Amino acid sequence: MGLFNRKNNESAVAVATLPVDPALAALTGDYAIDPAHSSIGFTVRHAMVTNVRGSFAEHEGTLKLDGSNPAASSAAIDVKIASIDTGIADRDGHLRSGDFFDAEQFPLMSFRSTEAEQLGGDKYRIKGDLTIKDVTKPLSIDLEFNGTATDVYGNERVGFEGSAEILRSEWGLTWNAALETGGVMVSDKVKLNFDISAIKNAA
Repeated sequence: MGLFNRKNNESAVAVATLPVDPALAALTGDYAIDPAHSSIGFTVRHAMVTNVRGSFAEHEGTLKLDGSNPAASSAAIDVKIASIDTGIADRDGHLRSGDFFDAEQFPLMSFRSTEAEQLGGDKYRIKGDLTIKDVTKPLSIDLEFNGTATDVYGNERVGFEGSAEILRSEWGLTWNAALETGGVMVSDKVKLNFDISAIKNAA
């Protein structure tokens, strides 16, 4: 089931437009991300030998899905930086400080989509602008559509999971410390992880 239009590079042959899948068209509408059943997290290499994983407990966002014209779909997400949680309070405090996110001055990290495409099957790529602190740069997120369901409360849900990689230095997150054995304390490359459940707004 496709949510976003697949780009067609075959200019030599005209291809008839396929009928819209009724099940896909039924997904059209506005959705609110359910923070209680969604997670936005990250993984970063620590001391060159292991990974540290963390997440942001507080976030909100919206999806606009258009089943008849999937390329018109969009997403917007805001993440509260102060809600960062890596399981160690001192480390979380350091991440909130001016050395990293400076959560007091820049309380939100935000993403606004600009385009999307189908890669094949239920796999997609959504592109947009990621803002951290006062820096906005393009971000490409690979997603898998996990399907739809009606929960026990009658809510219509859609689910996605995905990931992206960034270099934190491009967003001004440059703090580091050199190791005696060579290398640095925190890698520049960070993997972002998304597991999203969204509820369709009432008509």
